[in-house]
Amino acid sequence: MLTGISPLLSPELLMIIAEMGHGDELVIGDGNFPAAAMAQRLVRADGHRVKPLLEAILQLFPLDRFVEKPVGLMAVVPGDRTVPTIWEEYRSVVQQLQPERIAGGFEMVERFAFYERTKEAYAVVATGETELYANIILKKGVVDPAAK
Repeated sequence: MLTGISPLLSPELLMIIAEMGHGDELVIGDGNFPAAAMAQRLVRADGHRVKPLLEAILQLFPLDRFVEKPVGLMAVVPGDRTVPTIWEEYRSVVQQLQPERIAGGFEMVERFAFYERTKEAYAVVATGETELYANIILKKGVVDPAAK
């Protein structure tokens, strides 16, 4: 155990986010997401929901400041009437922890384009999230000592 670091972050996930470089992407998938089929590196976070993991990750993980939208969400498939309320929770988390990174809003990524980006992502975190369209992409930025 470590102090000051969420117990939701496993040693494996901590290692992965630490070794990621600027521009690398981390995908957090909901319980329906085909994470194992697409991941180059898969981290299991079964039983955990995305929002608390997102909060824990963004405490340590700087979002990319050189792109307009460093956070991407899987867009609702045309014709599907689902209204993902979890997106507002994500917006609240990013607004609270890294408000300067949400000015451009979230990138909405079509389902199959999201899958293709996932195949190229540095790692994928598979969760037990039950909300639909709860998948999210985080683009890592740089740790800027001058910004602290």
